[in-house]
Amino acid sequence: MLSVVTVLWPVFALLLTGAGMRRFGFPGDGFWLPAERLTYYFLFPALLIHSLSQASLSGQESLVLMLAVLLLLSAGTLVCYALRRFLQLESAAFTSFYQGSMRFNTFVALAVSSAQFGSAGIALAAVVAAVMIPVLNLLCVLVFAHNADRQPTFGGVLKTLLTNPLILASVLGVIINLAGGLPEMMRPFFVLLSQMALPLGLLSVGAALNLSALRRSGRGMLFAIVIKLLIFPLFAALIALLLGLSTLAAGVFITFATIPTATSAYILARQLGGDASLMAAIITAQTLLSMLTIPFWLMLLL
Repeated sequence: MLSVVTVLWPVFALLLTGAGMRRFGFPGDGFWLPAERLTYYFLFPALLIHSLSQASLSGQESLVLMLAVLLLLSAGTLVCYALRRFLQLESAAFTSFYQGSMRFNTFVALAVSSAQFGSAGIALAAVVAAVMIPVLNLLCVLVFAHNADRQPTFGGVLKTLLTNPLILASVLGVIINLAGGLPEMMRPFFVLLSQMALPLGLLSVGAALNLSALRRSGRGMLFAIVIKLLIFPLFAALIALLLGLSTLAAGVFITFATIPTATSAYILARQLGGDASLMAAIITAQTLLSMLTIPFWLMLLL
């Protein structure tokens, strides 16, 4: 347990540092939105491109890992819909419950994978992200299409997917990989950008925490926490065992399953008519609780 905490504490320290900086107004409220946009639209795509361009995508392990991701997302979706009648959530609240149960914070996932498994873990984590990001975005938009008041059109769904910087970066990274990798001259540039992405991303995640939203509780928030932080890791461990993933691939895969939901889920909830206050509560509660559950699961399952 101590070794896991020793590896992961800088990740959580950056989250708490971001929360503290925002709480005390440093360097100013005007800093965080541009910082988040810089990370989301530039630094993090650069990290994905760099990682995917040098990842082994054609090997059997990568293909099995992609299958594992699809099985995990399918199982999670079935659980969410199976619980819908029991939870008796309104349509808008269900969309937030679904996002909270299914999505993952990519910044945290890659930071934990890097801390725990090093550069080899980052390469496999990029493979997982390359599958999870487009599939989850599509699933979440489809759930909104069936539940939210402002139902997206086909054109809107297509635009959302085609303009998502993380999806575009994943596709570009795969194309560069198949073309032989990044040119030698460009690699140091992408390395420097990648090194900036995770620290700034973690600070921004911490700054986005909304403690006042925790007053909003109920079945939706409770079950989203249980599914994301307790059930998902167990599902991932079972899938990794059934598919015979290697120790490293299983470790990265299970790590992703322990990660709290994405802060960007709040933006989607506001844009498409979801329950934004419930979404904010789920994001904050999961992020804070994950500081306990991530070390626990990594110690227990790895």
